[in-house]
Amino acid sequence: MKHILIHGLGQNKSSWKAVDYELKRKGIETTAPNLYSMLDHAEPDYIALFNKFSDYCNAFEGKLNLCGLSLGGILAIDYAKKFPDKVNAIILIGTPYKIPKFLFHLQSVVFHFMPKAAFEKIGCPKKKFITLVKSMAHLDIAENLEKIHCRSLILCGVKDNQNMESAKRLHKTIKGSSFSTVSNSSHEVNVDNPKELSNLIYDFWTGDL
Repeated sequence: MKHILIHGLGQNKSSWKAVDYELKRKGIETTAPNLYSMLDHAEPDYIALFNKFSDYCNAFEGKLNLCGLSLGGILAIDYAKKFPDKVNAIILIGTPYKIPKFLFHLQSVVFHFMPKAAFEKIGCPKKKFITLVKSMAHLDIAENLEKIHCRSLILCGVKDNQNMESAKRLHKTIKGSSFSTVSNSSHEVNVDNPKELSNLIYDFWTGDL
């Protein structure tokens, strides 16, 4: 079984470093792709990213355990819808049920005024990052959620007020899913509380949650 950790929009693969360390201590090996590098020779939009991500996942033999935060959660949802036979289980962290269009527009405006160095830290050029964000504005995440039948765990940082309601709606819509909050953390649970998150991931992936 391959275990894949998928980072959020303002993160990169290193955001999972502490979680990966904790899971390794428990005997679980993970891989964490860098989503932005997948767009090196492709259009910087969500559809292109999803296609590249799908190719990445489909290259592994057997079923997959996917764990995604925010953008990573959206990719995990869409992959589970399109390739249900490839997915053993998904964990969705701070993942929106619907795209908050006004907030996305506001964020795009803010991104335009941020220095290029801020984007270089996560490994994505400013222009490419802004284009990717804009391409996500009309995604219909809630569409066909009933098609997800794999084991599912919905997580949200206890301080992540922006995504708490979305987490509860995902839990209600995805049949048989489990729901839990992560203490002492906001949106970036993998950075704020990697130890508790790794415990929840481990328990879910090994069948104890």
